Amino acid sequence: MAGSLHTEWANLGGMECYLARPSGTGPWPGVIVLMEIFGVNSHIREVTERIAAEGYVAIAPNYYHRTTKNLELGYSEQDVEEGRRHKDATTREGLLTDVRTCLAFLKDREDVSPKDQFATIGFCFGGHVAYIAATLPEIAATASFYGAGIAVMSPGGGKPTLEYTPEIKGEILCLFGELDPLIPHSQTIDIKRALEAAGVRHEVVRYPEASHGFFCNQRADFNPFAAKDAWERVTRLFESRLKTGVASR
Repeated sequence: MAGSLHTEWANLGGMECYLARPSGTGPWPGVIVLMEIFGVNSHIREVTERIAAEGYVAIAPNYYHRTTKNLELGYSEQDVEEGRRHKDATTREGLLTDVRTCLAFLKDREDVSPKDQFATIGFCFGGHVAYIAATLPEIAATASFYGAGIAVMSPGGGKPTLEYTPEIKGEILCLFGELDPLIPHSQTIDIKRALEAAGVRHEVVRYPEASHGFFCNQRADFNPFAAKDAWERVTRLFESRLKTGVASR
């Protein structure tokens, strides 16, 4: 996929990021891709490239940079343990700082437009981080895939991430599998109710035969139907929120 794109690694103050953009001069809207607990591995790089192929400048930060560099894990039990160890060292404020760093980087690029509206897409813990990032005023669109813990905790402690829902100004798409052992149905109901109560434009989708990690074709829980439908929803959301009114490229 990267053959028709320009890809590179960027170092933003010690935070390694994978960057992908279409060939040409742009400008294109900017999207931040938020990794699973497994680092900016081949799956996350592939997603970053897929986003870029849709006509965006996409950047995937390693927000574990405070505890490890260039983390790239697979999906074994040992990998899960290591990924969770780094996840448990993150904090809400640290994650917001990293997203703001990416936003500043994108805003400073000549090939990125608009400068005041961006999107995020996140998976697993990155889905939780995407919900956190949705509270930033520049985030116009959020796609949160199976973000665990949103309703019951916040990285580093403090009140659950769900309680910050009224701060979300953009539109959010939350995608879950009904068979996900990490996210009880009651929590997805709590998320939907909180979004409704806050008046946030949103869509909460639950796929009946999907489990955790259903979008990742490298995992045993990959569900082709759910993955295809979810991707179509994401591309429609980003198109509607970021490309309407953007100058022809």
